[in-house]
Amino acid sequence: MFDCVIIGGGPSGLNAALILARGRKNIMLFDDDNPRNAVTHESHGFITRDGVKPSEFKRQAKADLMKYPNLTMYNERVVDLKKETQCFVIYTESNKIYESRKVILATGLKDVLPPIDGIHNFYGTSLFSCPFCDGWELKDQPLVLITENPSAFHKAKLIFNWSRDLVVCTNGKEIFSKEQQELLLKNKIEVLEGTILSLEGMNGNLSAIRFKNERQLERKAGFVTTNLVQASPLAKSLGCILSKNGGIETDNFGRTNIEGVYACGDISKSAPMQVIVAAGEGTKAAMGVINDLVNEEF
Repeated sequence: MFDCVIIGGGPSGLNAALILARGRKNIMLFDDDNPRNAVTHESHGFITRDGVKPSEFKRQAKADLMKYPNLTMYNERVVDLKKETQCFVIYTESNKIYESRKVILATGLKDVLPPIDGIHNFYGTSLFSCPFCDGWELKDQPLVLITENPSAFHKAKLIFNWSRDLVVCTNGKEIFSKEQQELLLKNKIEVLEGTILSLEGMNGNLSAIRFKNERQLERKAGFVTTNLVQASPLAKSLGCILSKNGGIETDNFGRTNIEGVYACGDISKSAPMQVIVAAGEGTKAAMGVINDLVNEEF
């Protein structure tokens, strides 16, 4: 019987494991090593870790965790999770079964890209989703924002902070109001509403966007609005309440509506999606677990 099982080995799960291990709890971390940032070459915005490759970040994090004998780590996927009267039962892909008093879900999200020919060839190399993460590297270049999302007006304004040479492509959708279009035009941001045929370039480096109307737009790099979906069905199967934006509802210490189940990191969609923020969310969830275990035992 573990005090807590953490499902997910991203920054939030890893930091939760660190806090729980240092809190003298008997814990297990499951990581199927299928991260959302697998296509990312560098992570940014984390002091002392700026520019580190995500795989190297994870390697260093796991090396830190190896110092704690009360922590076990398995590279395995959890396929089912059930709440029993006294504990949670965890089922893995290799048909192993474990029991735990508490569970932290740090399973993260998946990016769903627009169905545009060639887009996967550039995502993570010259097309990105977060200007706070990658805007510095793209500063002052001719950029594109590919989006079908009505909330993209704010994202266009953000990207304009890093480059004044910006074109927004909506892939056949009319997503901006007349007032928004006028304001974009006032700032010399062109909006192209034509349907995109394909993205062109070599070795992950974008060079042009081709449209079905035979127009071609030359761009060096840019950003794309992705749809975010839960990477794991575990939260839904447990009955965790989802917020309007599709994240798991939690309190300030990661507690969900299911007693004994906590969630942290991108899975909650409650904070900006950056490595440093996810790690902080893992810390808070771990503190929530320790507080609750202490109160139950005292």
